This record gives sequence, C-alpha cells and structure tokens, in this order.
Amino acid sequence: MRPEVIAILSAMGWAGDAILVRLGARTSNIYAAAFLSYSVSAVCLWSYLFAYYPLHALWSPASVYFLLSGCLQPLLARLLYYIGLTRLGVSRAAPLRGTSPLFALILAVFFLREQPTSAVYAGTALTVASVWLVSSRGKGESEWKLFDMVFPLGAAFTGAVSQNLRKAGLLIFPDPYVGAAIATTTSLVIFAISLLAMGKIRLIRPQRESLPFFGSAAFVSATAQILNFTALSMGEVSAMVPLLDTTPLFTVLFSAIFLRDLEKVTLRIILGALLMMGGVIIISSR
Repeated sequence: MRPEVIAILSAMGWAGDAILVRLGARTSNIYAAAFLSYSVSAVCLWSYLFAYYPLHALWSPASVYFLLSGCLQPLLARLLYYIGLTRLGVSRAAPLRGTSPLFALILAVFFLREQPTSAVYAGTALTVASVWLVSSRGKGESEWKLFDMVFPLGAAFTGAVSQNLRKAGLLIFPDPYVGAAIATTTSLVIFAISLLAMGKIRLIRPQRESLPFFGSAAFVSATAQILNFTALSMGEVSAMVPLLDTTPLFTVLFSAIFLRDLEKVTLRIILGALLMMGGVIIISSR
C-alpha cells in the first residue's frame, strides 16, 4: 500500500476517534476515554516492540526527548482536545486543534531561527482566518464561551512543542515505534498517578453506555497512531505531513453525517476547515 494512502487512512482514523469520544461523552467523561486510549495504544506498541525489537534500544539518549514529549502529547494535548470536544463540539474543536502548524511556525522562528518563505506566511494567514471563521458564532447556534477555545488551541500548541521534541529524539535514534511506545507509556503513567493523587482514579471507569464508544475509540486511535508512524517511515515528511493533517476535514465531514443530533455543522465551519487545510498544506510544503 502506498504511503499516501496510509497517511489518509491515519487522518480518517483520528477523525473517527473524535466522533466516538464525542458520542461516548454523552454518558461518561473524557478521563475514561483518555485512559482507555493510552492503555490500548501502549499495549499494542509494546507488544510489537517485544516481538520485533531488542530491549537495549530503549536505553538510547533519544529516550529523554521521547519522555519529555510524552509529558505533553498525547497526555496533555489529548486531554485538552477532549475537553474542547465536549465544550465546543467536534466540528468546531477539530479545526482549532488543526492549527498546530501555526504554532510550529512561531516556535521555529523564535527558537530554531528559521526564516520562513512568503508561502509559509501565506499559509499561516489562511490558518488564522480559519480560526476566526470557526470561532465566530452565528444566529441560532448553541451557546458556548469564548474561553472554551483555549482547550483545542492549547492542544494545538502542546502538540507543536511535542513534535519538536520528537524530532530531536528521532535525529538521535530514528525509530518511530520506540518513540511512540515511550511517549504513550509516559502519558499513561503520569495520567494514572495524577488521578491517584487527586483521588479521582474512579473516573477512569466508563459508564456502561459509553464503553462501546470509548473502547472503539481506543482501538481506532491506536491504529491511527501506528498508521501515522508507518506513513512517515515509508514516505518523505514533506509529502506525508499535509496528508496526515487532513484530519479536521474528515472530522467536519463525519460530524455532518454522524452527529446531526448533537451539533450543527454550518457553512462557516466548513469554510473555516477548508481554509485551515489550505494553510496547513502551504505551510507543510515549504
């Protein structure tokens, strides 16, 4: 299978994960969804590593970067995103989460001293325009607070920082499966410890009604993550990233099909998602 097809399937998988979490959140909480997601991903990745990789690979200096990355993503980034899903809805939170390239550009300019081309700034302008379209509220739409945008945007920023840490680790030890396993396990351990410390470990138990949705979302996200790394390992990053970042487009499409009773997908949100996609493609193709 061509890497381009694998990348598109990964993007569709993450979109499906968002839809399932939104459906399950009607009767449960995002903590249960996150714990199941981390656990399933960790089990799948470690099973693969134990079967095909020598354990001494884990002692590489790159593990430090993967550990730091795991403290931010998927742990913090996914929690912020899931909160955004429940407060803003999938069709609005997903495009806002897709602004990671904007934050990645800012980080690259200030910390990596990169000098972006005019095309990159044009892509950034499209991304900012998409945020404005998605965040504006039309007549007849359900009420939501402007502060709620902080959660998906925070997830986007956290993801951008995490990707830079992963890149640093992969430059030392170019094995995405090892990096994904360490990062996911780090998120799982910190998440469990934090819930224990707060006395909220009971929250990881989903309600019976939400278990089919959260359980399915866990397997879908684990598969999407594996497909993501597979696509990156098979194809060039500059070609794969624009395809992997098509998730918001599929999310809006799936929302219109599967969440018609929960949220309204307006023309403005669709246009915002398309603008965001254009910005991501331009930025990623620099």
